[in-house]
Amino acid sequence: MVGKLDGKVAIITGASSGIGEATAVALAAEGVRVVIAARRTERLHAVAKRIEAISGQVLPIVTDITDEAQVNHLVQKTNAELGQVDILVNNAGIGVLGTIDTGNPADWRRALDVNVLGVLYAIHAVLPILKTQQSGHIVNISSVAGRTARAGVGVYNATKWGVNALSEALRQEVYKDNIRVTIIEPGLVDTQFSDFISDPIAKQRSEERRKRITPLKSEDIARAIVYAVTQPQHVNVNEILIRPTSQDN
Repeated sequence: MVGKLDGKVAIITGASSGIGEATAVALAAEGVRVVIAARRTERLHAVAKRIEAISGQVLPIVTDITDEAQVNHLVQKTNAELGQVDILVNNAGIGVLGTIDTGNPADWRRALDVNVLGVLYAIHAVLPILKTQQSGHIVNISSVAGRTARAGVGVYNATKWGVNALSEALRQEVYKDNIRVTIIEPGLVDTQFSDFISDPIAKQRSEERRKRITPLKSEDIARAIVYAVTQPQHVNVNEILIRPTSQDN
């Protein structure tokens, strides 16, 4: 069976688990040659084997998204080995919860490094290739938190509002180059989000909230991404907001 995106090349960051892994599998099923990037070597190669098991084409590249040189290497190696880049999915991200007065500035810096600077590094590295091709699609994974601020979520809000703002600015900068930009804004997803929360009170509240809501699955978000990138070239799905049915905000 021929996939809708046969022969295309996609880079997915944060691809060792969760939304990134599900997206890599879903795109591979559509015929995409997927380049999966993350820090965890063993997990990354496990995902690669999963994709190869469905006859997908995959190239794993261990990458720390907060290291600009590593991100440049990721993009350059992809282009050198596969000859093009058609889709970039900026999925790598971490959660940081807790009130500002009790927050840890080290956590803030880490969240900004991963959620904002990592996204910018990847976009900056891939744009020259997309502009030369005069085609491409950049998908940035944001969050409901990029739309609605809540007490105890302020720093995470700031990073995701930043992703939304830079995505819209980017869209206006590159549409003349035939490059599309999409923001995906999930609500609560059943991932390892809370693993990165160091504030014990905020972590407990997050886990209690999770018990009250039937969360989305990573595959739900992957389907939304596939929907956006398989639209005709003249259609740019700018934004997809997707919440669990049982989530109020």
